[in-house]
Amino acid sequence: MEDLVVRDADVVDGSGADSYRADVVIDGGRIVSIVKEAAAAGCQRPKAVRELDAEGLVLAPGFIDMHAHSDLALLRDPDHSAKAAQGVTLEVLGQDGLSYAPVDDATLEGVRRAVTGWNGYGDDIDFDWRSVGEYLDRLDRGIAVNAAYLIPQGTVRALVVGWEDRPATPRELDRMRELVAQGLEQGAVGLSSGLTYTPGMYAPDAELTELCRVVAAYGGYYCPHHRSYGAGALEAYAEMVALTREAGCPLHLAHATMNFGVNEGRAPELLALLDKALDTGADITLDTYPYTPGCTTLAALLPSWASEGGPGEILRRLADEEIAERVRYDLEVTGADGCHGVPVDWRTIEISGVADPALGDFVGRTVHESASLRGESPWTTARELLLADRLGPTILQHVGHEENVRTIMRHRVHTGGSDGLLQGAKPHPRAYGTFPHYLGRYVRELGVLSLQECVAHLTGRPAARLRLPDRGLVREGYRADLVLLDPATVAAGSTYDAPRTLPTGIPHVLVDGRFVIEDGRRTDVLAGRAVRRSPV
Repeated sequence: MEDLVVRDADVVDGSGADSYRADVVIDGGRIVSIVKEAAAAGCQRPKAVRELDAEGLVLAPGFIDMHAHSDLALLRDPDHSAKAAQGVTLEVLGQDGLSYAPVDDATLEGVRRAVTGWNGYGDDIDFDWRSVGEYLDRLDRGIAVNAAYLIPQGTVRALVVGWEDRPATPRELDRMRELVAQGLEQGAVGLSSGLTYTPGMYAPDAELTELCRVVAAYGGYYCPHHRSYGAGALEAYAEMVALTREAGCPLHLAHATMNFGVNEGRAPELLALLDKALDTGADITLDTYPYTPGCTTLAALLPSWASEGGPGEILRRLADEEIAERVRYDLEVTGADGCHGVPVDWRTIEISGVADPALGDFVGRTVHESASLRGESPWTTARELLLADRLGPTILQHVGHEENVRTIMRHRVHTGGSDGLLQGAKPHPRAYGTFPHYLGRYVRELGVLSLQECVAHLTGRPAARLRLPDRGLVREGYRADLVLLDPATVAAGSTYDAPRTLPTGIPHVLVDGRFVIEDGRRTDVLAGRAVRRSPV
């Protein structure tokens, strides 16, 4: 007898098609049969060891978070309710060009320092891997939800070239090609870049194009955090489109926003650029989160010249009065490339977390507010905080525009990504709320997308980008990564004041046919594994 039958569910299958009522039978981690309108037809109902009454609930494929920063969280936190409770059954890690494989000992230490604000330093993690394959094997020991991995181009550059702003030599470029190929052979699904983060930002287009040729040969995709989301946003998007077309590589645009005052109302221009490329044969997708503020580290705002050489050199420069004044001028007057070419407005920069608990009074306040309380300039406050917390602070950057968010999420190649940092005392609510917020706010309340459209954006479409032949749809033979939700009540619980509040209206989540969320509570099941690239 089969393991489980979900009875009388309203199936929204991830394709965008109309929903239908069905009994769905699960066995051995897969959907083995779908009996449509079983009760109405009066036919014999399927039986199983366990039956779940889904009357009034929607059964959908598990959600795929196309932009996640759970690289260490999946290892340190077996519960991982931040994602499991949202209905997420697969996360894509290795984002923004900086993660923890492939590395050697020195590179690993530099990366850990550079992204402490994203993932913590990792004192509680046994870094017993160095290659991509070894990291994926570590995930296979058991995690809360499934995970795929992008090779981080910045980490590869740090390993081969270092943290300096210089061209790679021909021999170094060959070595980077080898590392990318090895990572893809070991199961990575593509390559990511963080082109406003060091050292990835130091790579010229020609270097990136050569790496993308390797990615294309293995059937992967390129996922850049491109060179500007502010003053040069449209030019940066166009650069990535041209680069990947030259390389013959599929393109997935990470957190494809149009932020800062200079881009208010300009989302249609971005979509026109993408439509022109798509209509002439380009292979492009994108992801967004359904919120206006961004989230990153405070150190990410610094100009690239100040970040050359890695975290130790950044701290040395900030401690030097003369150099620090140059940094301030670039930030506040010129518009640093780290701040996307826009002069920083400290009233929009809210500290969301610090590495040192003794600095907790800064959390929840903008840099401007803290500076006013301290009777000093905002730059003085920001600089002292960076030095005292050794580049650890994370920030919310309140620079987005609601009309741009809605316009982009309607697009035909849109997918969902949380870009959620799970670190800090007051993280962005998107880390705990992205997927129910799409369904509650933008489907039920605002009608920006229909339920069927939105589920397709969060399931079938990302699975197609990842080239997963048996995930992302409710189909016989497919993996039983599923979510049951109440369309009348599903909503994000997380807010800016209470960002770690879990969602409502998602009573059941299954990974590999096993309940990770049951009756609204996290079980102890660790059914997730590494999802490796499908062979070309």
